[in-house]
Amino acid sequence: MDIVRAHVILPAKLASEIDKIAGPRGRSAFLVESAEREIKRIKLEVFLDGKETAWKVESHPEFAELGAAALARNQRQRTSTRQLLVEAWAEEKTSC
Repeated sequence: MDIVRAHVILPAKLASEIDKIAGPRGRSAFLVESAEREIKRIKLEVFLDGKETAWKVESHPEFAELGAAALARNQRQRTSTRQLLVEAWAEEKTSC
């Protein structure tokens, strides 16, 4: 990772608060982590406000074959069946 030295001017009170949290010589790391978090938050906000979708139909050919409703129904059925099997197994273990 390339590093660029930057001169940042902070209000004294803010620098003091950062130093209390980050500890001695931890101000730069704190500012880097804070900036990275803020950049991620802004990018997410821009994405959520935009028209682009996160989920692409072409990335999921299984939906083209059965359709979304059928796949959801199958998933719910598998979950119900799995839950019944676990409950039966637990009942069998407690009755022994």
